[in-house]
Amino acid sequence: MSPVSALSDSVHELFFDLALEEAEKGVGRTHPNPPVGAVIVQGGAVVGRGHHRKAGAPHAEVEALSEAGARARGADLYVTLEPHDHQGRTPPCTEAIIAAGVRRVFVGARDPNPLVCGRGIRHLEQEGIEVRTGLRADASARLVRAFQKLITTGRPLVVLKVATTLDGRIATRTGDSKWVTGETARQLVHRWRDEFDCVLVGGGTVRADDPELTTRLSQPVVPGREPRNPARVVASASLDLPARAKVFDVAKAPTIVLTGQGKGAAAQALSNRGVEATEVAGQSGRLDPGAMVAELGRRGFLSVLVEGGGRMHASFLAAGLVDEVRLFFAPKILGGDGVPAFGAMGLERMEQAFHLEEVTVERVGDDWLVKGSPRGAAEGRA
Repeated sequence: MSPVSALSDSVHELFFDLALEEAEKGVGRTHPNPPVGAVIVQGGAVVGRGHHRKAGAPHAEVEALSEAGARARGADLYVTLEPHDHQGRTPPCTEAIIAAGVRRVFVGARDPNPLVCGRGIRHLEQEGIEVRTGLRADASARLVRAFQKLITTGRPLVVLKVATTLDGRIATRTGDSKWVTGETARQLVHRWRDEFDCVLVGGGTVRADDPELTTRLSQPVVPGREPRNPARVVASASLDLPARAKVFDVAKAPTIVLTGQGKGAAAQALSNRGVEATEVAGQSGRLDPGAMVAELGRRGFLSVLVEGGGRMHASFLAAGLVDEVRLFFAPKILGGDGVPAFGAMGLERMEQAFHLEEVTVERVGDDWLVKGSPRGAAEGRA
């Protein structure tokens, strides 16, 4: 396996960027598989493009090879993820690449599955195909970070989204929360939902806000990727939920309710309406956050956008389940009797606080968006 020549980096990167654009078309649509893009170049011209559309559908390399046809012989293949070399729901992509007579393969990221990492590259090299790595490695790795989390831990990538006032409130003392942030920030959240496999809220949020949790976009976020709604997941140990809640309109998107033990009759009533109710572990009338995330991972979801409320935010942080926080600050103040963005976590010393690392701050309309990965001292936390 050879590194990409420095003299040819700029040309190869241009083609590889096209492969990355292809991969973006599959984000949020491929679980439990990762999004992958591929481009085939013959004589300096693109002759084939492809992306993985959904589990069970042809992989990106096969789509690109199909479009290229005979022009793939002697061509270069740019692919964002190492071609898979095992029989799954689809045949090995390495065999298709070999049969097509591809000359060189440029790979962005290795397969994060430790059981197969590097196997596809070795197979291609054994067949005399030159394999080069190192192009757009960071961008390619970001595309599969959720898949990497699932394949190595059994849990999806968890992103916590919170919209709060400057004094840390998500609603007034009466529970009114429409709207904390402005229209620009809310549209950005719809774009995020388009990219996530599911959105998770607590039963309290359903009772207070009656959200749809759908993606309301007037046009595609990425050309060639039509907007779609994520699965809606509601965590409710008691199943005390409004019968006419908007999330129960399964014609718009599937809905899963995670609940406690012994809710047979209430769960069956939901099932009769097309809503799936699943029991997960918990205690003292609360569901275990780790059990919830594990259940979503078992279903093959790669990514989860947690949208509230405050008690759920706190429990997920305290359990160490959050990979990224996205915190909107609106230029508003509600006062101490407003609903806090984070419930009680029992911290007694400042050194126990959760710290955000790799922090970015950006203006979104009239609001501010802070992103970061939570890291905190474990000492003193139960």
